[in-house]
Amino acid sequence: MLYLATPSGAEVRAAMQAGLLACMTTPAQGNVIPAGALFACDNGKFGKGWPGAEAWFAWLKATVDRYGRDRCLWAVAPDVPMNAAATLAESLPWLPQIRSLGVPAAFAAQDGSEHGLIPWHLIDALFLAGSTQWKTSPAAHRLAFEARERGLAVHMGRVNSRRRLRIAQAFGCTSADGTYLAFGPDTNLPRLLAWMNELHTLPTLFGDDA
Repeated sequence: MLYLATPSGAEVRAAMQAGLLACMTTPAQGNVIPAGALFACDNGKFGKGWPGAEAWFAWLKATVDRYGRDRCLWAVAPDVPMNAAATLAESLPWLPQIRSLGVPAAFAAQDGSEHGLIPWHLIDALFLAGSTQWKTSPAAHRLAFEARERGLAVHMGRVNSRRRLRIAQAFGCTSADGTYLAFGPDTNLPRLLAWMNELHTLPTLFGDDA
């Protein structure tokens, strides 16, 4: 499993360049992705970073053009946090547009997405968003399992503890992200890397690629 973070400090950027971490970027961050690092593009809908659909897509295209399609893990289609039906309606027009840029399209699953509200045929990655209670629930676990069975990547958002990392691992997630390194990166980076090393010794649902 790969952990994505913001490039907070020289040591974190070096870890990204070494492939120990990947970079998560959004329209509002304005971060420079470290040279050679893998990255993913969130949309900024969770919080105050959403610039509007057209501006978001222009930013996404510029980011992919600047840093390379081959380094982009996926880009998340616009969603409506905590609302599965509204997220499906919001995302549907944009999933093909993301793919048209030559990068994998991620869909942000929300509370209730398990009720037939995942456009499986249009996505390359499942992003477990929604509330904390839902994303760690059996319903989200079943969706993650189905996604992996379909050959898709699975990502869990807002993972900021050893316990949450272990849950993501147990769900078969291929990646996770959080703000853990944005606060005290000098102290938290060694701790996070130790947690990630622990995960490599644990069995997973899908072998070493999870």
